[in-house]
Amino acid sequence: MSDRKQHWENVYHTKQLTEVSWYEPIPETSLNIIKLFKLPKDAAIIDIGGGDSLLVDYLLMLGYTNITVLDISIKAIERAKERLAEKASQVKWIVKDIIEFNPDQKYDLWHDRATFHFLINKEEKDKYLETVHKYLTPDGYMILSTFSEEGPEKCSGLPVQQYSENSLPELFARYFEKIRCFTKMHITPFHTIQSFVFCSFRNKTFIEPGF
Repeated sequence: MSDRKQHWENVYHTKQLTEVSWYEPIPETSLNIIKLFKLPKDAAIIDIGGGDSLLVDYLLMLGYTNITVLDISIKAIERAKERLAEKASQVKWIVKDIIEFNPDQKYDLWHDRATFHFLINKEEKDKYLETVHKYLTPDGYMILSTFSEEGPEKCSGLPVQQYSENSLPELFARYFEKIRCFTKMHITPFHTIQSFVFCSFRNKTFIEPGF
């Protein structure tokens, strides 16, 4: 088991849903952006690092029928399945480090709230960009959220990469067209405030290498 996987298994074995800083009772910001895209209910949606986040619950309530949740922690996935009970069978669950993820399908929407900022070396960032670009449908959408430059420098004991409303889209400009970026303040369960950058993008048409 990798050190990164071991770290997150430990987090989800020792902390409950409302005991982690990223907990949101309603993922309102992400849901509002998703609604703007006006995706069909059978659109392929993946939540990267979804863990036991409640986003999947709300997507099901909105009637989406093709949802995938990926997380590095099997414990996080198990907790989400237990919460959803019989509804869990309506979701595809994947336990995988995002850097090792090779999808067997393409997605219309790629959602990532607070996973990408844990990738702090260039090789991992490049692999992430190439994966999301390749496995998004042409003109598919991405929602990406990271700590802003005013946000924490660490999360759950791990270092993170901070971004701004300019630096995040610049990093993704090779493959993605920016739709909108903005800063959002998140109130943690501990009543502290964390500054996030949310960016929405559209995939540029994917061209296979060599063409």
